[in-house]
Amino acid sequence: MSAALAQPLYTPAILAAATGLAAFPWDEDLPLEGEARSRSCGSTIRLGLATDAAGRVARLGLRPHACAVGQAAAHVFATATRGRDRAEIAAARAAIAAWLAGEAPLPGWPGIALLEPARAYPARHGAILLPWDAALAALP
Repeated sequence: MSAALAQPLYTPAILAAATGLAAFPWDEDLPLEGEARSRSCGSTIRLGLATDAAGRVARLGLRPHACAVGQAAAHVFATATRGRDRAEIAAARAAIAAWLAGEAPLPGWPGIALLEPARAYPARHGAILLPWDAALAALP
């Protein structure tokens, strides 16, 4: 086993973040919905959003069916997405994908360093990107 894979994937911090999704319950009244599925692990997330007049996220709700890494990523996304527009979310998604691929430094998205242990597990990269993908599917 490589040294990178010797690190535990499901750290206490990742597990704690996964449980934090209770703060973002699903709301049928949210007007915009998006869904994403990871081809590598089968995790899915459904996300509902409401935006303000400028197109910035004002409210969100999540319905994840994902591993703890996907749920932790959803928590990282949800805690920092309010006030962001589609362009910011798309730029963050691109930066996170490049970081996961080892092609860029740690992105500036608040809390993303929590997911550092999952970089060594490419099968989990799709689960990490789920909330950004679902948001981009939801936003016009």
